[in-house]
Amino acid sequence: MCASGHFLGHMNRRRSYGKFGPLVGAIDEGTSSARFLVFAARTAEVLTYHQVSVPSICPSEGWVEQDPQILMNAVLECVERTVENLRHLEIDPNDIVAIGVSNQRETTVVWDVTTGKPLYNAMVWLDMRTSETVDKLLKKARNNDPEYLKPLCGLPISTYFSAVKLRWLFDNVKEVQEALADGRCLFGTIDSWIIWNLTGGRDGGLHVTEVTNASRTMLMNIKTLDWDDDLLKFFDVPKEILPDICSSSEIYGYVASGSLAGVPISGCLGDQQAALVGQMCFKKGQAKSTYGTGCFLLYNTGNSVIQSKHGLLTTVAYKLGRNKPPVYALEGSVAVAGAAIKWLQENLGLFESLEEIKDLNDYSGHVGDVVFVPAFSGLYAPYWRKDARSVICGLSEETEKDHLIRAALEAACFQTRDILDAMNADCHIPLSRLLVDGGMTANNYLMQLQADLSGIPVVRPLMTEATALGAAIAAGVAEGVAVWDLENTVDVPYDTFYPRMNDNEREILHQKWKKAVDRSLGWEVDLTDEPSEGNIPLTLASLPSWHVTSADNYASMMSTIPAGIFLVTALGLMVLARWRSGLV
Repeated sequence: MCASGHFLGHMNRRRSYGKFGPLVGAIDEGTSSARFLVFAARTAEVLTYHQVSVPSICPSEGWVEQDPQILMNAVLECVERTVENLRHLEIDPNDIVAIGVSNQRETTVVWDVTTGKPLYNAMVWLDMRTSETVDKLLKKARNNDPEYLKPLCGLPISTYFSAVKLRWLFDNVKEVQEALADGRCLFGTIDSWIIWNLTGGRDGGLHVTEVTNASRTMLMNIKTLDWDDDLLKFFDVPKEILPDICSSSEIYGYVASGSLAGVPISGCLGDQQAALVGQMCFKKGQAKSTYGTGCFLLYNTGNSVIQSKHGLLTTVAYKLGRNKPPVYALEGSVAVAGAAIKWLQENLGLFESLEEIKDLNDYSGHVGDVVFVPAFSGLYAPYWRKDARSVICGLSEETEKDHLIRAALEAACFQTRDILDAMNADCHIPLSRLLVDGGMTANNYLMQLQADLSGIPVVRPLMTEATALGAAIAAGVAEGVAVWDLENTVDVPYDTFYPRMNDNEREILHQKWKKAVDRSLGWEVDLTDEPSEGNIPLTLASLPSWHVTSADNYASMMSTIPAGIFLVTALGLMVLARWRSGLV
């Protein structure tokens, strides 16, 4: 099992530092905000940080974009303001010896190498516009199998991943097509965009990515950790636009300008892998779940590449050094977790601020029959159904707004339970406890419910910055920096939530959830398509044939009941008539 979280011990000192010793900065660029945090490498204490919100753009239903330049400006502002904070705290910014980067994954950027400007807005991982692109790609796959490429890249063909977004850009954006033809186009996930700009941009910026981010593109071979020729051919992506793949922990380059000019950028991880490292899940069988815009559960499988048979992703967990072996993970990805709460707040106006739902922490009952499946972007693991859409089941005249809010919180827990079940089936070693992090974990009701629905303790470290900490660790342990000692650690405090629900109650609630999931499926179906198993609710499609036959027989039997009633009624009337006429 994972350690509950650790602070790190003695450092290898290279020079004289201030009272906090060597410092490591971490850029944490998420879906909704950018931050820059500064950690004391001796204690993993956050000394200061600055955060800037990053707006999303939704030009059409299912489209989610961000302006890459606004995103980059937010990162630069966070760095400069955090440096100012250090000076106000009388801490020397020169004590920052390295910078790590964590970033939202799968979000896709293409830019012009000559001007340094984006060729199109960044397509965010949540974006659903590529649904038709997926359909076209599936026609190239054997038997239209979404898992056709999984042996190579570990991922199903889905709107989620970068190569599908890149294919859409190639097919639909004139500026991208022209830059591609002229040899001016560069592609990257957000880590590539940030590092290219920090290291000089069009004046010598480094076009690199890191192995955990590359593993989310569908273009990297999960075993060789290189761009794969067969995958590039499948998506028709030219290799020359791709960044070089590096490990999670090495000096990629140096900050070119600003207050931290000359500081090495020496660590990078996709945000969910960064949280795994920040939670110190370095042993096979350890796992963490992060609750943010989405919800992501990663299970460390060591140096083994395990191909899931139950709807999970195979991904790189980390590679902490150029010459270190890669560590892999199984991942369950939930598209909508905190985003459902935001939707209730901003779209339905059920509450004005998150402070208003703190009272739910003390709520000891249950929502009852109200179940909310927030499938705004389809359903990810373990279902992988892009045709799913949100449903709210069980509404009655007694339903109040609190029921909807609680149902949205419960949805994150139910989806995590589904992923845990899939991981148990794949690995055959059930987790004995679940480590958690992310903004939503501050809600005690949510954490208690997760323990109840999962049937295992939920462990919440009080040091909540697991994602940024993971990026700082990767930067701090890099060769040439070496200020972070993973061998000398001490425990940090944590809260533990133990299950209170009995097995029977847990299963009844979970079955209601599964029924609601069935009702969410098949909404985005082409009316010209013939009915197929893909349009059958999941629990029916997965049943043995005798179940369906029994259901059909039951329907057939029920269809005969009206005729039976007619015959019985007619016979009764005949008997009554004969009795009244004296014949009976």
